[in-house]
Amino acid sequence: MTRDTHAIETRELTKRFGTETAVDGLDLTVDRGTVYGFLGPNGAGKTTTMRMLTSLTRPTDGAAWIDGNPVSDRDAIRASIGYLPEEPPVFDELTGREQLEYFGRLRDLPAAETESRIADWLDRFDLTDDADKRIDDYSKGMRQKVGLIQALLHEPDVVFLDEPTSGLDPRAARTVLDVIAELTDDGHTVFLSTHILSVVEELADAVGVLYEGDLVAEGSPAELTARMEAEEGTTLEDVFLSVTAERGPAAPESASGNAGGADSTTSNTRAEDSTRAEDR
Repeated sequence: MTRDTHAIETRELTKRFGTETAVDGLDLTVDRGTVYGFLGPNGAGKTTTMRMLTSLTRPTDGAAWIDGNPVSDRDAIRASIGYLPEEPPVFDELTGREQLEYFGRLRDLPAAETESRIADWLDRFDLTDDADKRIDDYSKGMRQKVGLIQALLHEPDVVFLDEPTSGLDPRAARTVLDVIAELTDDGHTVFLSTHILSVVEELADAVGVLYEGDLVAEGSPAELTARMEAEEGTTLEDVFLSVTAERGPAAPESASGNAGGADSTTSNTRAEDSTRAEDR
């Protein structure tokens, strides 16, 4: 089935692991050229959702489409998507440059074009001087930069970013936010999962809040804050804490820095973690 109205669309998208439901009948649409902020405490089902949308995890029920192509057709969506998981998929024995060259070959990019793009991105993220060092010697922030470049190297139409500023210093984090803004200016779509709500308020055109596998709130940042009782100083953090507290006995510890800390992890966290063992 082919659809062409949205960059991302899901209908009753569901993932169960035995008796555990990680994502429960998710319906959402994301317009092309926008940033969709995907929020929720740890264990809410965000990672499982992103893995289904990138075809790394098979849904139990429902369907999803990327640029009109069903996620069940991995070959059809492969060129359209870029994905940065929370732990970037890199090989420690390679250098940063070798990792990116390898990924360029996987994406069937011409060698000369790959080298040019790699050089530009390495310069953008201040990695040129470290490009020929082994990734095993990289800091978390440096590995994160390589993972992000890898996700963007083939210039995908739809980019999935899971905590893209994790481990980055303020200057590098600012570069990431600028890159996200530039992507949407150029017509790309960004599906952004982060615990830093100020990032979502700055960049997102639409926001969805996932809690225990359910989409409990959705709208623009301004629309979501307007839904709360009018009071001076109301922020997206207030909305997040409110809608998640309404659905369960305990709200996340700190939405501004680490929404849903270790104490907020639910049984769905185990369901999300089990996706690592699923056949790719």
